[in-house]
Amino acid sequence: MDIDATTRVVTLLGHPVEHSQSPRIHNTAFRAQDVNAVYVATPVRAEDLRAAVDGLRALQFLGANVTVPHKEVVRSLLDTVSERAAAVGAVNTIVRETRAGGPDRLRGDNTDVEGFLAPLGGVGAPLDGAPMLVFGAGGAARAVVYGLLDRYTPERLTLVARRPEQAEQLAADLSGQDAQEALRVTTFADAAPAVRSSRLLVNATPLGMAPTPEETPWPAADDFGADQVAYDLVYAPEETRFLRDAAAQGATPIGGLDMLVEQAAAAYAQWTGAEMPRETVYQALRDA
Repeated sequence: MDIDATTRVVTLLGHPVEHSQSPRIHNTAFRAQDVNAVYVATPVRAEDLRAAVDGLRALQFLGANVTVPHKEVVRSLLDTVSERAAAVGAVNTIVRETRAGGPDRLRGDNTDVEGFLAPLGGVGAPLDGAPMLVFGAGGAARAVVYGLLDRYTPERLTLVARRPEQAEQLAADLSGQDAQEALRVTTFADAAPAVRSSRLLVNATPLGMAPTPEETPWPAADDFGADQVAYDLVYAPEETRFLRDAAAQGATPIGGLDMLVEQAAAAYAQWTGAEMPRETVYQALRDA
């Protein structure tokens, strides 16, 4: 791909960003579709975030992704945010919007929601109204919980957290989406009945991520069953212990690589108006 005076730039704002797969994902897609754009990861400290967003405006970047620790704070620096980004309380995608007769605007969105939900569409087990459980109550869990409440209206959605007060705050923040009053909070010590009775189990913690792949949010593998779906947001390694244990009991596993690609695809479509070439991207990630 040639870089010239018409090449548009997309960046990742975060700190640190050296581990990110986003440049590989998006530059692979740009090359595959001859999109004259380039994606770079830029480390931005918290005290420099406002200047970085001003830079997006001044340099007319096509857009950006946002990662920790800036997903929440960046909202106040943008012109507008989507309904789901406002509800989740976090932005992971910024899109430049060109307006006739007026200045360009920066709009924030949260494609983690769309990325999380996409792989569930291929699951054979019915999920509408089913009891569900999420391990974790951090930033990743917020997008998961919002998506599940919005798409599936579960009869019960249990949040399992080491710090129950964090989960209680998450539940309070998303109470506006919880018309059925499905949200419950429990600790890991008391979660066994909910684990056994939930149709969908989601690991939204970093447990199992390299370099400690044998960690798992739920070591009692006998609590898993054949009628369950086990979804791990961890994507490195691609197959975690949580997924292996659940699959050994007959559960349907979904790995975090699918969410990683799907949230990127949703952002890519907003920047380019094109469908991301997913298989090409998957291949590039697995060859890395």
